Amino acid sequence: MPTDIPHQPDARPAVPQLESEDLVDLNLDESLEGDLQSVADEVASEYRTQMVPEMDLPDLPQPAADQDARVDLESALTEAEHQMEDMLRREAELMDQQRRLAADFNNFRNRAQRDISLAVEQAERKILLEMLPVLDNFERGLGASYQDVESFRAGVELIRKQFLESLRRLNVEQLPLQVGEPFDALTSEALTTFSDPNLADGAVAAIYEQGYNLKGQLLRAARVVVNRLQEPGKS
Repeated sequence: MPTDIPHQPDARPAVPQLESEDLVDLNLDESLEGDLQSVADEVASEYRTQMVPEMDLPDLPQPAADQDARVDLESALTEAEHQMEDMLRREAELMDQQRRLAADFNNFRNRAQRDISLAVEQAERKILLEMLPVLDNFERGLGASYQDVESFRAGVELIRKQFLESLRRLNVEQLPLQVGEPFDALTSEALTTFSDPNLADGAVAAIYEQGYNLKGQLLRAARVVVNRLQEPGKS
């Protein structure tokens, strides 16, 4: 037997019905769309300006200026390479010149040493040739027979004069020093003192060894005894 079901009302809210004059047309025409785009670009530009701080960026070279700078740099590099080649060539020349000078100096030094050795040998030979005749006369005097001492003394005196003449040819001269002359410390060496009332105080009392000059320069100082007189009242 059918049962009567009561009618339930619809739970969805009721949509208000809009009249035709209340509807908004959302389709934009072309002119309005262009205006909106410009407004959006302007807003975005202002936003970037406020959010990003202003930075100082270097001025980038223009293409033409960059090309000129590159050409100048290549020119400077080429010039530097040429200068480097010139310096290397000059260095090689100087090194070769230095080696030549070193070889010449070494040859000169060897030559000078040989010349000095040869000069010394010649000087020694000259001295020996001057002394050998004196030695020959000594040997002759020893082999001779003398009648008295005076004859022997005369022979020795002749040999002495010959020896002094040989020294003179070698530019060696005896100092002109005599007993009684004042003592000169520049040319003489005092061995001791002696008191002789017949001589002046400070005079040469005796000559132990004669002095000699070589080419005007002192070769050997004379060794002498100097006279010293005692003061009165002193023993």
